[in-house]
Amino acid sequence: MTDTYTITTGRRRRVRLFPTRPTKSRVLASWARHAVTIAVLVIMLYPVVWMIDASFHPNAEIGKTFLPFTGSYTLENYAAGFTASSTLNFGVFFVNSFIIAALCVVGNLFAATLTGYAFARLDFPLKRTLFALLMVTLLLPYQVTIVPQYILFNELGWLNTYLPLIVPKFLATDAFFIFLTVQFIRGLPRDLDEAARLDGCGNFGIFRRIILPLLGPAIATTAMFTFIATWNDFLGPRLYISDTNLYTVPQGLVQFVDSTGESSLGALFAMATLSITPLIGFFLAAQRLLTQGIATTGLK
Repeated sequence: MTDTYTITTGRRRRVRLFPTRPTKSRVLASWARHAVTIAVLVIMLYPVVWMIDASFHPNAEIGKTFLPFTGSYTLENYAAGFTASSTLNFGVFFVNSFIIAALCVVGNLFAATLTGYAFARLDFPLKRTLFALLMVTLLLPYQVTIVPQYILFNELGWLNTYLPLIVPKFLATDAFFIFLTVQFIRGLPRDLDEAARLDGCGNFGIFRRIILPLLGPAIATTAMFTFIATWNDFLGPRLYISDTNLYTVPQGLVQFVDSTGESSLGALFAMATLSITPLIGFFLAAQRLLTQGIATTGLK
């Protein structure tokens, strides 16, 4: 029995009924691609796996071998990490980081959605010029604005508070998320706006009832990257916060290394392991929202 037959309608064409078996070279190429992918995955995950494994080992065993899942295990590092000293309470650091990250997410979502809607849908003088200037700020390194910002916040009396870290988020200082929102709104059909205007909606009504419910992918992306960047930020809190009770998680991790260079590796790895769990959880939650938002269309 052959796996092809001939069609005689108009022009003879040989059509294959059954898929051909992959050749040996294709099988080897597929195995090679999978092997390379797995090897890269192992290389990328190895430091994280080793850190998590080391957080359960006594200090004396950490660093003796680079193979995970060997040696004895203990939970003392986690207890020592939370109660390292009277001034080092990692529970407070986690709460501080959550407060800053949550407010920064709210600020970026508030500013990016409103500003993005204005640039994408409204007409006002110097619109293109202002948007171009906003995009130019993407080319400026963060380090360039550190000194003027520090002087400004010092004059306002905001040093040693969370205001320098939170307030700029509400003022649309992250141009990337504004650009992301503008591009997404431009992809939505304007027929929805016109239909809403016929029903009596103004600009804010269109934004609240039409545009905002369709901004699922942009909102999820903005929230996810803002949370991750704020949670991992070390330079900002280091510049503006000097009170130990206001420290964030990255600042708290540094406290495990003293001035002589010695460190409590077990407690350090234990707290570092706990510090990445909110990032993983928030990433998974935002990824699910992102997938749901992509599946939603304007016609729905």
